[in-house]
Formats: sequence, C-alpha cells, structure tokens
Amino acid sequence: MQFSIIAALVVVLAVAHGTEAGSLVKRDAQTNLSQMTKLIKDMSASITSATQDMVDKVKALEMTNTAQTYAENGRSQIQPLVEKVMAEATKLQDQVKPLVSNIEEQIRPIMENFNTQVKPLTDNFYGQVKPLTDIMEKFFQQVMDSTKTLPAPQ
Repeated sequence: MQFSIIAALVVVLAVAHGTEAGSLVKRDAQTNLSQMTKLIKDMSASITSATQDMVDKVKALEMTNTAQTYAENGRSQIQPLVEKVMAEATKLQDQVKPLVSNIEEQIRPIMENFNTQVKPLTDNFYGQVKPLTDIMEKFFQQVMDSTKTLPAPQ
C-alpha cells in the first residue's frame, strides 16, 4: 500500500513535470528536479515515520492485551483460593465466638469488683487534688492578669 501511494505520487509529479516542461526553460529543469527529489524524500520520511508509529501502537496494544490476559488468568486461578480462605475464616470466627463469650463472662465479675474497689480510691484522690488544681489555676490567672498590665516592650 505504501509503495502504491509513493508510485502514484511519483507518476503525478512526473506528469506535472512533463506538462510544465514544455513551458519551462532548461535552466529551471535542474531546480525542479531538486525540488521534486526533496519532496519525494520528505514524503518518504513522513510515510516511514507514520509506519513506525503504527507499528509501535500495534505493539503497545499487543502488550496491553497480553498483560490483561495474564491478569485475568491470575484472577481466575486465585479466586478459588480466596473463596477457600474466606470460608475458613468464617468457620474460625464461628469456633472462636463461644470462647470469647466464655472469657467475657468470666472477666465481667472481676472487672466489676475491680471498679467497685478502685472508684472510692479515685474519688478520694480527686477530692485531695481538686483544691490544689484550683489554687494553681488561680495562680496562673493572676500571672496572666499581671502580665497584661505590663507596658509593651519598645
């Protein structure tokens, strides 16, 4: 196809050159020949570049299709394994539920006992620390107030 395009172009140029040859003087023949040669070289380079671009795009498309095929094959091979793992995880969860419930039932009274023993201690500690925190809060407020009354540095 490329050759036929180039050949047709050369024929058209030759015919055009032949029709103009009668009206042109011989001194213009060398200039026209060099212009035609340059035109043919430029067209050849353009066609070669377009062909290379087309080949590159086809190769890229083939690589994309190959990668997609590999991904689909991998997915189809992994899917049964994923389903097995999910089924085993569900079975394990069902087996562990009673154990967790049993542990919760045994720990609940211990935690309630711990909370009933610790609550009075924390309340007592809070009662002793609260006056100290109030004093510190008042002290910091006085410091803030006194720094507001100081003149600005110059």
